[in-house]
Amino acid sequence: MPYYFNREGERLWFEEAGSGVPLVLVHGWCMSSAVWKYQLESLQNSFRVIAIDLRGHGYSREVSGPLDFKGFAADLSDLLCSLDLTGVVLVGWSMGAQVALQAYQEISARLSGLTLVSATPCFTATPDFPYGLARNEAAGMRIKIGRNAHRALEGFHARMFVEGEFENQEAADQILSLLDSIEPPDTNASLAALESLATADMRALLPGITTPALILNGDLDRICMPQASKYLADNIGSAQQMVFKRTGPAPFLSRAAEFNSRIVSFAESVCPGNV
Repeated sequence: MPYYFNREGERLWFEEAGSGVPLVLVHGWCMSSAVWKYQLESLQNSFRVIAIDLRGHGYSREVSGPLDFKGFAADLSDLLCSLDLTGVVLVGWSMGAQVALQAYQEISARLSGLTLVSATPCFTATPDFPYGLARNEAAGMRIKIGRNAHRALEGFHARMFVEGEFENQEAADQILSLLDSIEPPDTNASLAALESLATADMRALLPGITTPALILNGDLDRICMPQASKYLADNIGSAQQMVFKRTGPAPFLSRAAEFNSRIVSFAESVCPGNV
């Protein structure tokens, strides 16, 4: 079974498919490795695709430490060490992108490329960073999760896509069914992860990123604003940015073929001759 043990001796889950350059995928808040279905299926012909379940999420629930970015980042680092991965192309989505930023200093020697998808250094807006959600929105999310986590997440899923984003109704139904099939963390874990997400500020980490970076975002993202992705691109010296038109915060789902193609092209540029 695809488990590994972190530095605390706790068991965490990962999915794996394919061989070659390691492509490590880190999911977002209240999701799991299952959300990367279209990457695990399609990219295994080009990569050794590895998708982690962050602590408290998916099958990684046997943990005693807090669900904060320090813990998430340590677990990601331990995965790379446990599997002895080098030349990694790391992909983090939303909260997973912040996990990648938090872990970067510890894992940078193992990376060939870093991709941040629908990312932000600050989930919540501040006076000097207006490109996040208003504090009352984060507070409202806490209240909804406390009342009924499943119903709150249904509303969260609805905000992930914009009108006209899906190619057809069949594609929409498949993606929404996939999201509905992902078992969220329990309520306390969901709230703990949300608190970490809402209070994190990772702007100070950006100048230290020297690995080639790709910023991917939808132009109509209502959760992690497009201006936040531009901020990342402007403040990571090695970064290039690509924008998906008429797309929300999950281009790897609604624009899977184009997303996968961009990952392959980026990996070819940072791992020449190996993809």
